[in-house]
Amino acid sequence: MNTPHVVVVMGVAGTGKTTIGPLLAARLGVPYAEGDDFHPQANIAKMSAGTPLTDEDRRPWLDAIGEWAHGRAGLGGVVSCSALKRSYRDRLRAAAPGVVFVHLTGDRALIEDRMSHRQGHFMPTALLDSQFATLQPLQADEAGADVDVSGGPEEITERAALALEDLPEPVQ
Repeated sequence: MNTPHVVVVMGVAGTGKTTIGPLLAARLGVPYAEGDDFHPQANIAKMSAGTPLTDEDRRPWLDAIGEWAHGRAGLGGVVSCSALKRSYRDRLRAAAPGVVFVHLTGDRALIEDRMSHRQGHFMPTALLDSQFATLQPLQADEAGADVDVSGGPEEITERAALALEDLPEPVQ
């Protein structure tokens, strides 16, 4: 029997992590966790004010997500997390060695357009440039796949699910 992966849906703000994550989790039949819910209130306040987070700000957030992912090892799960830097993904893997990444990628203009139409989110479009500047794409030695965000949510979810099928069994 194929053991479900613990999947981190990653990418810059506006790529659809919060939309695709739950759809992918439902397709895989595993729980979904919203990465933003793991942020301490101080982080949300900084981002709401248009101030990018520092690596120090992100540590407790990444550790909380890593703890959740570790608890889902062998059971499967999907969590959204920008995971923009290799060091952030390494921190997640240190807590949950079998985690895999679905990197939602797309054209900056498309992502900015989508960000400008969403409501009730604390991340302003003004921080998009800092997100792209920080982004370190998945490397060849990292378990995961890039998934293009053009098209509708169902189409993107289908691409993500197919990409996951091509990955090796999760490490326990």
